[in-house]
Order: sequence, then structure tokens, then C-alpha cells
Amino acid sequence: MARRSTKTPPPDDFEERILDIDVVDEMQGSFLEYAYSVIYSRALPDARDGMKPVHRRIVYQMNEMGLRPDRGYVKCARVVGEVMGKLHPHGDASIYDALVRMAQPFSMRLPLVDGHGNFGSLGNDDPPAAMRYTECRMADATSLMTESIDEDTVDFTPNYDGQEQEPVALPAAYPNLLVNGASGIAVGMATNMPPHNLGEVIAAARHLIRHPGADLETLMRYVPGPDLPTGGRIVGLSGIRDAYETGRGTFKIRATVAVETVTARRKGLVVTELPFAVGPEKVIAKIKDLVGSKKLQGIADVKDLTDRAHGLRLVIEIKNGFVPEAVLEQLYKLTPMEESFGINNVALVDGQPLTLGLKELLEVYLDHRFNVVRRRSEFRRSKKRDRLHLVDGLLVALIDIDEVIQLIRSSDNSAQAKERLMGRFGLSDIQTQYILDTPLRRLTKFDRIELESERDRLNREIEELTRVLESDAELRKLVSNELAAVAKKFGTERRTVLLESAGAPAATVPLQVADDPCRVMLSSTGLLARTPNGNPFEDADGRRVKHDVVVSSVPATARGEVGAVTSSGRLLRLSVIDLPQLPESTLSPNLAGGAPLSEFLPLEADERVVCLTTLDESSPGLALGTEQGVVKRVLPDYPSNKDELEVITLKEGDRIVGAVELRTGDEDLVFITDDAQLLRFQASVVRPQGRPAGGMAGIKLAEGAKVISFTAVDPSADAVVFTVAGSRGTLDDSVQTTAKLTPFDQYPRKGRATGGVRCQRFLKGEDCLSFAWAGATPARAAQKNGSPTELPEIDPRRDGSGVSLGKPVGVVAGPPA
Repeated sequence: MARRSTKTPPPDDFEERILDIDVVDEMQGSFLEYAYSVIYSRALPDARDGMKPVHRRIVYQMNEMGLRPDRGYVKCARVVGEVMGKLHPHGDASIYDALVRMAQPFSMRLPLVDGHGNFGSLGNDDPPAAMRYTECRMADATSLMTESIDEDTVDFTPNYDGQEQEPVALPAAYPNLLVNGASGIAVGMATNMPPHNLGEVIAAARHLIRHPGADLETLMRYVPGPDLPTGGRIVGLSGIRDAYETGRGTFKIRATVAVETVTARRKGLVVTELPFAVGPEKVIAKIKDLVGSKKLQGIADVKDLTDRAHGLRLVIEIKNGFVPEAVLEQLYKLTPMEESFGINNVALVDGQPLTLGLKELLEVYLDHRFNVVRRRSEFRRSKKRDRLHLVDGLLVALIDIDEVIQLIRSSDNSAQAKERLMGRFGLSDIQTQYILDTPLRRLTKFDRIELESERDRLNREIEELTRVLESDAELRKLVSNELAAVAKKFGTERRTVLLESAGAPAATVPLQVADDPCRVMLSSTGLLARTPNGNPFEDADGRRVKHDVVVSSVPATARGEVGAVTSSGRLLRLSVIDLPQLPESTLSPNLAGGAPLSEFLPLEADERVVCLTTLDESSPGLALGTEQGVVKRVLPDYPSNKDELEVITLKEGDRIVGAVELRTGDEDLVFITDDAQLLRFQASVVRPQGRPAGGMAGIKLAEGAKVISFTAVDPSADAVVFTVAGSRGTLDDSVQTTAKLTPFDQYPRKGRATGGVRCQRFLKGEDCLSFAWAGATPARAAQKNGSPTELPEIDPRRDGSGVSLGKPVGVVAGPPA
């Protein structure tokens, strides 16, 4: 079936009119209209209140809805619907996006919306929740933007359909454009303005009120640069000055980074502030991409430890052997941890887009504020004059209230009463009507006193408002005082640090740690560290601190290896670069900045490290002494492809009690047993053996005795022997009775595998040595927890008894070799 046409034919008298229009002219006109609409009604902020139309409509509509800071939250969808239906005939997505940004503390220096719910994250890594889930209300500072808007302070214009009225600009009690900044892309132009500190901007505005001719240099004393919500560091201030002078300029923003020890084995870069509008996920993704493509070296791991309690914390672990400062310079160069911000201060002034400097921005705002306060004062004076007119009429009636009542009662109707009152008392039409509408309960003596007080107050207020309106100085003073009150209530400390330059570039520092000489040290509490080549045992002022007893120390290089000899006869390789380095500025006999052995070596439950050793093949080797009196010398034949070696085959139940790396091979080896026997003999009498060998007899032990100390002493050096007597029945070996410090030369050399000589006489209650040590002076002692303690005075008697100790001694060590 054919479809019938529904077109209505033209009437008979229809005259066809066709206009010939050049397509170039039509396109030009249409494009200009579109461009003007985008510039004026969408993308550029007004220089007076610093808002684009969508932001202004959101704030105004929230104020109309009564969503003040002291009220409850409402769904954002409700606000978006009200704004879209009454003022902003565009998509809800654009309205909600603008509302979300106004609630983000990392986007705005002084947020205008108090949001409840997920409003997104820095860098939009976590997008905001849908508007049906989030809630909002006006922030505390937003009320200042709409304050006195109902007092004829700003002009209103019809909305898109003419059924509603909306403000052309908000009263704006503070310079919102400078405080919160703005960004937008129009047709043929764009704006990009950074946020500033509220207190600094208001201080500059108040100075400009007092000194209208102030130059830019003076204003920049108050506003030295932007103050970004996310903090960071602005590097280079010349671009900022250009922007404040011409409206255009560029500056660089750097992340705030600190070099910290993030684990016992590694240092790291801890990022606590990122450049404006840069999120951690963007930085992490870029770092991983650069590491994967091998364009960035030295990064071991990246962790985002950000939480609500501590804020942003991005930890970038640095591989051992790389200089953190040099890696940081690479991060600044290759990642968003350093970003450029191009200032383009384009805003609307009287409907025209202009590029404004700092002074011009402040002047436009102040002119607007002067106009707002002037119109507000006129409105208030008019309202108070109207009220004073009514109060004066009522007071006239109260003077002769009886006659007033009589006139009213004798009148035929209200119109006659009104006419008679006006003729009798000389009242105006408004005053007479007010008297007729006043209830009788207002005609008491007390109300007359109140009316007289109100009349006097109104006269004073009208006089004050008149003074403001008639004096430009008073008007400026009022605006300045109001700005000062805003700064006092809402001002905060500066977050962004301004730097004239980035300082000396770290590019001159090698990326990797140089293989410089250093010293690896082991403290009595099991802490490992490396120090620059030197003797950290020396302490100029002689103070003692915790962890200052170094039980083993060997020279090394930063990228080399050393060995750790354990009580079970193992030698474990240790990479020097993995060890924490003590800074040179804190070099002292103190390893508190070291890391525990367990972080570097896989030790068994009952295994401990007895000494450190170099892996130098030219060394005379190691000397080992065991609990069962075995001695052994091991030459440094350590295969480089093995991380774990056996340096002695121990008998069942035996363990190493002491080990030392010989320096010359001419040292004396010293055994001390728990039954107070000391044997001293030359190391040269011990024949070096292979690593699997079990050693040879070192000291002859009495029945039930065992070795508690084995050391090596240079016979040419000053040395001492320290012993502590105790009781075998005491379970806690930290409880000691007497101790003795004796010169080492009091003990003669004896042959190897002999019983030695007595080194301390036991007193009543003592039957063994609980601790013993022999070594070079000066010697230092400490408790087991590393706290320092003092040694007794030297006793020249080889086999004398000891003296009481103030604190128990857990370890003694001489100076590092």
C-alpha cells in the first residue's frame, strides 16, 4: 500500500522568498557568535568574583536552597538538578564536574563546597563517585561569596527562559580569582591561573587600598608567588614576576622529597608533596615505564603508602650502590615529579576578555568590592530610614494616645480614621497605616521606651552609613577592615616553598656510588655499618654513648665484599654496598645508625657472628679458637663463586668462641678458660691448614673446663687482660661479683697445648670466670644492651682477686685495627 504524503501544500497566495547569503559571511557570523558565547558564558572567569557561569550558578543556587555550613548535607544530584533546571541548561555531567572540583582541597586553595563522600583523588587517579552517592553543602568560606546578595549589591539578569533571575557576579568578600585560580579553554584564547595564599592576597589588596599608586615590586612583597594546594616547591621566580607584570609567565613546580632510610638495607626517596594536579599513580606508572625501558637506573621499588592519617607518602627505594640525590635529579628530569605551569591571566572585565597582571587583578576586584559595599550601604540606609519614618510616626501617636484612640473610635471606617489622623497629627500615609495596623499591646509605656531607643540607634546607624557613602576614605577603610576579618578567620600558612633556583645540579654527582675506601664495623649489639675511611673510635670530647663498642672492624671498599665468621664455623660473604653508611658529620664511636645482622645474614637460632674478615688473599689469614680448646689458622683461599664457606670442621658439641684476622702473623694467640687459666703463645707455631681441617690442640683444659675467650694480641702494643669472676650456680650470667684488669705483659708465653697460668684468684662464692677478654688498649666496655660502662683500675697482680663492679659487663673491645 502506498504511503500517503502528509505535507501541507502552500496556500494560493504564498509568495516564495529566497535570500542569497554568501556562505563565507554566514560561517563568519555564526562562528563569531559561537566564539563569543564560549568566551563569555562558559570558559573564562569574571575578574570580579573569579567564577565561570557554572560555578557562580552552583554557589548561588546552593545559597538559595539554604545549604549553609550549619545545615545538613544533601545529595549532589539534587543540587545539580536545581542548577540545571533553573539556571544552567547544559548537561548534568559538566555541572557535577564543576561541583566536584569546588569540593577538592587538592584542587582549590580555599574549597567552596563541603563534600561528603568520594570526591576523587589527586591527579584523578581515583575518580569521584556518582552524584547520586555523594552529598554536599556550602563550605564556611562560601557564605562570604554570597554575603549580602539580597541587599541590592549586584545586578541580576534573567535566566535562559526568563522565569528566574541570576546574579551577573557575586558580592565576593575575598579575591576568589587569585585565591583559587582558574583554568579554561575558550575559542582562540585560554586562561590558566594558579592559586594563591588568602592572607597574602588580602594583605596586598589592603596595601593597594591604602596606596593606590603602589608598584608591582611593593605588591610582590605581600604576594611573592603562588601557593598551591598540594604544596611542593616552585623553582625559579623570574617567570612569576613576568606573569605578575604582563599576565603571562612560566614557572616549574617540584615535588617535595626527602632522602630517608626506608629499610635496614636501603635508602629511599620519600615524596610527601607532588606538583599541582599530579597524582601518585601517574608518577608510579612513569617510573615503571622508564625502569622497564632501561632509561632510568637505580630504582629498586616504588610504593604508595598514602593514607588519610599521614597524607601523601610515595616511597621510591634506591638500589644499593646508587646515589639517591643523583637518582632524584633523573626523576625530576624524566617524570612528572617536576612540571611546568604556564600562567595566562585571561579574565572577563566588563564582558571583555583581558590579560591582567597582579595589580590589575587586584584593582578590578577592589573596584567591584567598593561598588558592592557602596550599594549595600545605600540599601541598608534606605531600609533604616524607612524604619525610622515608621518609628517617628508611632512615637507621635503615643504622645497623645487617648486622642488617637478617640479619633479612631469615632470614625465611620478605616479610611476616615486614616484621613483624620493624617490631618490631626501631620502624619504620612505610610505612618498612619502603620499606626492603624499596630496592635493595642504595643501601646504600653515600656514599648515607648523601646521605640525611643530604637529611634536613637537608627539615627546613629544612618549617620554612620551616610559617612561611609559620602567619604571615599571611610569606604576604603570599611572594605579594608572587612578583608582583614576574612584573612584572620580563613587565612592559613603558606604551603608552597619558593626557591630562587634549584641550587647546584646533582648531575655533577655520579649516579652510582664510587668504590671508595671505607671501614665495615660490627658493634657489640650486632649492628653493622660502613663508614668513610677513618677511625670512628676516636672521640675528641671523650663522651660515651650507646652502641659505641666495636667488636670487629675491617677495611674494605664501598663496592667490595667482606666475610663474617660465625660460631658454627661458617664464613658468609657480605656485600659492603648493602650496609648502611654512617654520615661523616656524625662519626663517633657509635653504631646506633647501623642495621642488625639478621637483615643481611641467614643465621641459625644459636649461631652468632664472632668476627669480620677481609677476603684479601695477601692476608696472613684467620686464627680460630673453639670452646673445647682447638686452635686453627686458615689461609684466605675463598672461592669467589660461593656465598657460604666452611672454615673449620668442628667436633660434635664444639663451637667457635673467638676468631680474628691476623695482620702480620707475629701476633700472640690468647686462650682464657672459665676456670681462670690463660694461655699465651705465638701464632707462628700454628701451622696453616685447609678450610675443611679440624685444627689442632690449642690449650689443655682441666676436667669440666671450657674456653670462654680467644683473641690475638700484638706483643708490641699496650694490652690488658680483663676477667670477671662469678658462680656456676647463677643462672643469670649478668650477675657478676668481682672483676680485674691486668697488664698483658704480666702473662708469660707458654707452649701450645699446655695449661697456661692462672689469671684471677677466686673469692668466697666464686668458682668460675663468667667473662674474659685480652686485647690492646684503650679498651671499652658495655653492657649486653650496648649501654656503656667503665672498667676498673689496672691491678698489676697476675693472679690477684678482683674488685666489685658497678654495672655488669657484657662485652669489651679494643680500638679497631
